[in-house]
Amino acid sequence: MHNKTFVAAAVGLGLITLPALTGCGSTDAKSSSDSKTVTLVSHDSWAVSKSVLSDFEKQSGYKVHVLKDGDAGQAVNKAILTKDNPQGDVFFGVDNTLLSRALDNGLFQPYTAKGLDKVGAAYQLDQDKHRVTPVDYGDICVNYDKAYFSEHKLTPPQSFADLAKPEYKNLLVTENAATSSPGLGFLLGSAAQFGDGGGWQDYWKKLKANGVKVVDGWEQAYYQEFSGSSEGKKAGGDRPLVVSYASSPPAEVIYAKKRPSTAPTGVASGTCFRQIEFAGLLSNAKNPTGAKAFIDFLVSKEFQEDMPLNMYVYPVLRGAKVPAEFTEYGPAAQHPETMAPGKIAANRDQWVKSWTSLVLK
Repeated sequence: MHNKTFVAAAVGLGLITLPALTGCGSTDAKSSSDSKTVTLVSHDSWAVSKSVLSDFEKQSGYKVHVLKDGDAGQAVNKAILTKDNPQGDVFFGVDNTLLSRALDNGLFQPYTAKGLDKVGAAYQLDQDKHRVTPVDYGDICVNYDKAYFSEHKLTPPQSFADLAKPEYKNLLVTENAATSSPGLGFLLGSAAQFGDGGGWQDYWKKLKANGVKVVDGWEQAYYQEFSGSSEGKKAGGDRPLVVSYASSPPAEVIYAKKRPSTAPTGVASGTCFRQIEFAGLLSNAKNPTGAKAFIDFLVSKEFQEDMPLNMYVYPVLRGAKVPAEFTEYGPAAQHPETMAPGKIAANRDQWVKSWTSLVLK
């Protein structure tokens, strides 16, 4: 699989640290010391087509500099620490699992983006104050190896509950919820599905008894342990179930050396947790006018339609087209689990601590 896939399909929402692979105006960590420069601070998975970014620069008159600052969690934490003297003007890449942390720390100042009225209300989690603008969404879901289940004449699991059944014993690999955003998303999905007060904890006891394997991060899970990915096959991966993304199957098609007639992997549609990714005008930004223009660009039709094949996420703009590979091989989940940012903020650390004690010890 092409390296670009490592970023695009797997990460989508900026969840792991990987090198920059696509063209931008610049990746220099320059500050916006002049009124014609806009500095974007983001995670390592930020990507846009060169022509699309050039169009923005020509039309707006701003030159865009991009500062990629690690994975999503690292980038958010660093932005908070530097909020009084920010590294840039716009931040892109805070998702709903970290949103409350950013808002509670005053990372952003309000701005209502042009075109926001064309963005679905379900994605506008700060719609009363407009401190952030939704840009994309994606679903963390269990993927399965179609060939394995066909050869074993076994129906792939479709729900969280299915994963704890005896027929799927020793088949699932997931990421550490303490060190991996997909792992955390899967934990949050289980908490949304089974509830607190012992519900999700009992579920994970069953998963542990059913042989779930936990590894540190997505790369290891998908490219070394999962038998369904091209790289996993090469590595001798023997787990036919992995926590990944709904957008991973189309990537397996698009980046295959010889394009298959169908995706070799599928998605267990009842195991998904939705993530929404936002951009915001940084407090104390040196170029707030340019930052506002860039945020407008992020919800424009041109950027929204360019985004899926660059970051393997789905557009939030109503009417924005998605590539045919997405609709055929990786449609968004119809009924994903969700959770309010405030509830995540109130419980995240304690849940991860409990999960670590329950599953890893």
